[in-house]
Amino acid sequence: MIQTITPIALPEYELIDSGDFEKLERFGKWVLRRPEPQAVWSKSMSVAEWEKLSHATFERKNGEKGDSDSGNWTVKREMPDRWFVKYKHGPLNFTMRLALTSFKHVGIFPEQADNWDFIAKKLSENKQAEKPKVLNLFAYTGGASVAACQAGADVTHVDSVKQVVTWSRENMEESGLDGIRWVIEDAFKFVQRDVRRGKKYDGIILDPPAYGRGPDGEKWVLEKQINELLSMCSEILTPTGFFVINLYSLGFSTLITQNIIKQHFPERTNIESGELYLEDKYEKKLPLGTFLRF
Repeated sequence: MIQTITPIALPEYELIDSGDFEKLERFGKWVLRRPEPQAVWSKSMSVAEWEKLSHATFERKNGEKGDSDSGNWTVKREMPDRWFVKYKHGPLNFTMRLALTSFKHVGIFPEQADNWDFIAKKLSENKQAEKPKVLNLFAYTGGASVAACQAGADVTHVDSVKQVVTWSRENMEESGLDGIRWVIEDAFKFVQRDVRRGKKYDGIILDPPAYGRGPDGEKWVLEKQINELLSMCSEILTPTGFFVINLYSLGFSTLITQNIIKQHFPERTNIESGELYLEDKYEKKLPLGTFLRF
């Protein structure tokens, strides 16, 4: 089944407007202006309105065009170095720390809220394990890890960047949780080792980039390695375990992911897949990657 889903909105998040390859967003009380390569339409608000509302604007290095994420923030009004937002929906109630980074990210991807709810729901339905084991690969600042932990899972969080693992730990602690296992390692190598050891998980979450580097210089190229990685994941996921994958690579069709999943998880029939998006105040739907889950 192919579908398009929109997340439950974070109470402290709002996509105000989008267009002309930019997006205007509110995180808590701070309004940020960031590049967005998929916003090919025109803005609904005037340039003057964007200027008036925004507290900080991300500008690519040397005026780069395209989808490059490297650049700098221009802060027009006094902003803290870090601030916090809460996600509250159903059984989930946790805190995420935000900050302005040199790669335009702020530490949270609001479109993932729907997946956080999906993870909590699947864990609540698990009757096979007293404390289900969940593996989060390419886990970044750990929204999915914190959600799974709060939902009662034994979580292993894997990312190759020490700084974002430290950031994830802060999110866990600010949420009043503990017990997540932190692993700073190349995700591909980690799964290879778990396959050899015969490890099993009741849930696997993946958020792989198009390109990346492991802590020891290991190279990750999505289209070259995703098939083998998902094959290995099929060996370590329990028969009743859940699975979530998000892909942000432009042009990487949901149909590609479906084909790989059908090969490696042929017994699974309850597959949901499609696009994640956010809708601005003017009802323009901004696509923010593809997903597949079961």
